Amino acid sequence: MKRSLAALAALAPALALAQATTWKIDPMHTQSSFTVRHLGITNVRGEFKNTTGSVKLDVKDLSKSSLEAVIDATTINTREDKRDADLRSANFLDVEKYPTITFKSTKVEKSGDGYKVTGDLTMHGVTKPVVLEVGALSPELKDPWGGIRRGVSARTTVNRRDFGLQYSKMVEATPIVGNEVKIEIEAELVRPADGAAQKQAEGNPATKAQPATAK
Repeated sequence: MKRSLAALAALAPALALAQATTWKIDPMHTQSSFTVRHLGITNVRGEFKNTTGSVKLDVKDLSKSSLEAVIDATTINTREDKRDADLRSANFLDVEKYPTITFKSTKVEKSGDGYKVTGDLTMHGVTKPVVLEVGALSPELKDPWGGIRRGVSARTTVNRRDFGLQYSKMVEATPIVGNEVKIEIEAELVRPADGAAQKQAEGNPATKAQPATAK
């Protein structure tokens, strides 16, 4: 009996650590997209090609979980070169001064089948609190290289003017660009393999983050 109690005591720190796991955002399989109204009559959609970050997940106590994400603002893509150049310019994101958009969580709460993640969004040099509506995490899946993967989606809506994006040209009293921006993220999270399996994964091009221009 004493031996059993001693063994459990020895395992306690490991069990406590096991409750919280760290996952990396896989940029090759993650998409950060946005939608904004054009002339009040249609939606224009775009994306950022490179999103990185990490999630610390504590399934026993979600309030101890956290999220940090970094979006490369220079990789904005709306399938129109002139528009993308304008969005990168000082008219909008001014990526030479502010090359990244970041999110750092401050609170995680269960909400139905998903979560509400409150945090600080920094864009265009301005930081404001926002709430992400996060869906349920997918079940864990072991990948071919020994890592563990999960999928998750998140969305929020922000007013671009709150972040200093003040472009305001009008056509017949209608704004060319709407103020409300809907943001959606489809993320694939990976918990890397250990030991030999990790070395094998590091040698596989499919597991490496590629430059934003890679296809």
